[in-house]
This record gives sequence, C-alpha cells and structure tokens, in this order.
Amino acid sequence: MALKVPVAKLIIKDLIKGDGAIEEVKELNKVLLMKDDQIKLFKDKDALKDQKISNLELIITKKDEQFSLERQKSEELLKELKQQRRKTFLYKIGSFVAVITTSLLIVK
Repeated sequence: MALKVPVAKLIIKDLIKGDGAIEEVKELNKVLLMKDDQIKLFKDKDALKDQKISNLELIITKKDEQFSLERQKSEELLKELKQQRRKTFLYKIGSFVAVITTSLLIVK
C-alpha cells in the first residue's frame, strides 16, 4: 500500500517533529541537571559561609574571653601593687621610727 505524497509529507514532518522533541527533552534534562548542580553548589557555598561565620564568631568570643582574663589579671596586679606599696611605706615608717628611737636612746 503506497502513501500519497501529502500524507507521506505529513508523516515525515511528524517524525521529524517527534525526533526534534526527543532531542529537546534530552537537552532540557541536561539543563535541569546543570541547574540542580548549580543549586547544590550554591547550597554548599552557603553552608561554608555559615561555617565561616560560626568560626569567626567563636574567634571573637575567645578574644573577648582573653581580654576579660587580661583585664582581671591587670586589676589583680594593680591591687597587689597597692598592697606592696602600703607594706613598703609601713616598713619605711617603721625603719624611720626605729632609727629615731635608736638615736634618742644613744643620745641619752
């Protein structure tokens, strides 16, 4: 059974459209996969950014703790220095009193 030319042309046209549609679907699937990969990369990048932010916040927290500890040490050292100055002052007064007392006892 032979097909008439117009019908054969329509069949060929439909076959070509079908083949083109199949190729288009394949290409669209490739594009979708590339988009999925791109989205995954963006998500990974966001996760890394969040991890970096977390690390930086931890560094800032540790730095603040160090500053606080240094401030405490500084305050304690100042307190000890004041106590030592007081002791030294008292020793000087005691020594001065002892020298005067000894001098008075020697003179008498």
